[in-house]
Amino acid sequence: MNRVVRAATIGVLVLSPVALSACSAGQIAQTATQDRDIRGGQADLGSIHLRTATTAYPQSGSYEEGGDARLLVAIANSGTADDELTDISGPGFEGYEVLDPSAEGEEAPTGFTIPAGGNVYVGEGDVQVTLTGLTETLTPAQSLEVTFTFRDAGEVTLPVLVGTPSLDLPRGEEFDFHEEEGGAAEG
Repeated sequence: MNRVVRAATIGVLVLSPVALSACSAGQIAQTATQDRDIRGGQADLGSIHLRTATTAYPQSGSYEEGGDARLLVAIANSGTADDELTDISGPGFEGYEVLDPSAEGEEAPTGFTIPAGGNVYVGEGDVQVTLTGLTETLTPAQSLEVTFTFRDAGEVTLPVLVGTPSLDLPRGEEFDFHEEEGGAAEG
C-alpha cells in the first residue's frame, strides 16, 4: 500500500468520530420536546392538573347546535389542600350542569371538590358534567375553548376536543366521485 493511500485511510479513521459527533452538536432532537400521543386538551394551574379534556363521542356522529355534550376530563390535585371547581364557561356553549351524587342538599351543585393529593375523573366516575346549549354543530376532532375556574388555583382555558369513537364504526354508503349529476359517469 503506498504512503498516500495509507495516510488517507488513517486520516479518515481518526477524523470520522469527530465528524460524526459534530452532526448532532447544538441540536435538539424533535422527539425531546414532544409529548406522547395524548388525546384531548391538558393544562397545569399550580397544583391543579387537567388531562385528556374531551367530550364523549356523539352517538349520532355530531353534536347539533342547541344540543348538549358530556364532558370528560381527569383533574388531579397535587397540593396539600382541597380545591373546588366553581365554574365552567366558554363561547361554544351556554351553560353546564353538574351531577354529583356525593353532593349534599337538594339544589343541583355548580361545582365539585378536587381532594388534596387526589383525582376526579369527570364523566367516568361519580361526577358527570354536561355542557348545555351548544352554539354550533360539532363533529369529532373539532374543539371547544373551555374555561375551568377553581376556588384557589384560579382559571385556565384549554381546547376540549370532540370525542372520536373508541372502536371502528361501520362505514356508510360509498360515494362515487366519477358520477356526474343526474347520471352515471362515462367510461
